[in-house]
Order: sequence, then structure tokens, then C-alpha cells
Amino acid sequence: MTVDPAVLDELGRLRSRVPELSGSVLATADGLVVAHDSHGIEPDTLAALAAAHLALARRFAHAVNHGDLRESVVECDGGYITSYTAGPNALLTVVTSGDANLAMVHLEARRCVRRIVKLMALETAQQQRLRPEIPQQTGPSSIPLARRTPMATLPNASRRRTAAG
Repeated sequence: MTVDPAVLDELGRLRSRVPELSGSVLATADGLVVAHDSHGIEPDTLAALAAAHLALARRFAHAVNHGDLRESVVECDGGYITSYTAGPNALLTVVTSGDANLAMVHLEARRCVRRIVKLMALETAQQQRLRPEIPQQTGPSSIPLARRTPMATLPNASRRRTAAG
């Protein structure tokens, strides 16, 4: 899978705007890494755990009738792990140290998500334009499929003639 360099640039700009950022991972809702800017953090593990957390947080949101989930924050002794939905099928997870200004993290990460969603929409539109159209067959096939009869279903006389012949 090729990653749009603009998405990687966006993650790099997020790191420069939030100095307390330890890493960021853009992943699918299934937990597959799309792009990452993480050093010392395993992106595949973070993506898988973030996707599981996202699914659970979405269920929480729907259980209390609060609508669609937008973001989720996990506060730990050493810092924050924050996940933001990036469209219906992706999420951005950022890991920051404990001295991070969480309001600033939210501001910058939300801006980053909006730009990434636009970039992914443009990429999807370009891929759809480049994808060749597969012609659809509109009627029944004019060539019938070959039909074979297993030997066990033939009458005994036919089997003997075939074997002797």
C-alpha cells in the first residue's frame, strides 16, 4: 500500500506543532496502519489497540444515545493517548507526554484530521477515476457450461460398456 506523501507531511507538521507528541498513527478502523510518525512506539500494535478501543468507545456513545463518536482520550500516569475519528473508516491516534497541553493537542490534532480526511477523499476519488470499469454481463451466458456425469450415477449397463469399450 502506498501512502500519500501529503499524509506523511501532515503527520510531520503535527509533530512540529505539538512538541510533546511521542508519536502518531493513522489507521483503518480494522487496525491496519495507513501512515505513521512514531519513534519508539510500535505502529502496528498501536493501530490494532486503537481500533479495538474505537469500537468499544463507539458502543459506549451509542449505548447512551450520544450519537457518533468523534474522539476518545485515555489519561495515564505518563501522558495521554488520544484517538480521533478520521471519516467513517479511519482514526488518528496520538501519544503525548504528561506535560502536554491537552487543549492544544486537541486543537492541532482536529485540524490535522480535517486535512487528512480531505487528502484521503481526494486520493479515493483519483483511484476511482483510474480504476478501469469492469463490464457487466446483462443477459444469460450464450455458452452453456459443460456438464459432466460422475461414473457412479450412470446405469450399470452404461458403465460396463464404457469400461469394456
